[in-house]
Amino acid sequence: MQGFLKSTKTFRYSTIGNPETAKTIIYVLHGYGQLSDYFIRKFENLQNDYFIVAPEGMHRFYLKGSSGRVGASWMTKEDRDNDISDNLNWLNQLADELATKHQFEKTILLGFSQGGATALRWFHKSRIKIDQLIIWAAVFPPDLIVKEELVNSNSRNRFFVIGNNDEFYSENQRTEIIDYYNSAGFISSIYDGNHDIDLETLKSLLNSTN
Repeated sequence: MQGFLKSTKTFRYSTIGNPETAKTIIYVLHGYGQLSDYFIRKFENLQNDYFIVAPEGMHRFYLKGSSGRVGASWMTKEDRDNDISDNLNWLNQLADELATKHQFEKTILLGFSQGGATALRWFHKSRIKIDQLIIWAAVFPPDLIVKEELVNSNSRNRFFVIGNNDEFYSENQRTEIIDYYNSAGFISSIYDGNHDIDLETLKSLLNSTN
């Protein structure tokens, strides 16, 4: 027989930029096996214009064996419903905490790879208004229904991004996933590159926000 107990956990996040001068906050959710402190470095060249926040997945593990480099994950297939709930709760608490300290004119949410599914779930259930949603090389989570959750959502700026040499998707898979997001009302952007954040593509999307 299984039992469940709710307790307090300390979550970690990293930031760059000045929240006192930035008009826009960007939440960036990392991919599988990454850590927030390293993932956020991909956005360092944006910090003069934005306050960037990288929450970290609650599950940390050794990437190889039982020592050495450590990565983090948002969830696995095991007890995923509770993990989804815990993720959303802590992300909402983080947003509430930051909102009590700073005021921003615009909020952007970016989810990369595994973090894309968490970003989509948070977009649907967030207590804050998301002005721009960017899903980067991530599959749409099966527990959300596209038409019900996103088509009538409060965002007018939804983008799906993927590299034409992304090593995690075949050419046919890239075509299928692009078609899927297009049908959900996303604008697709394809860049020349692999499974990573392409800063020039990101800058172009940020500049396109209404």
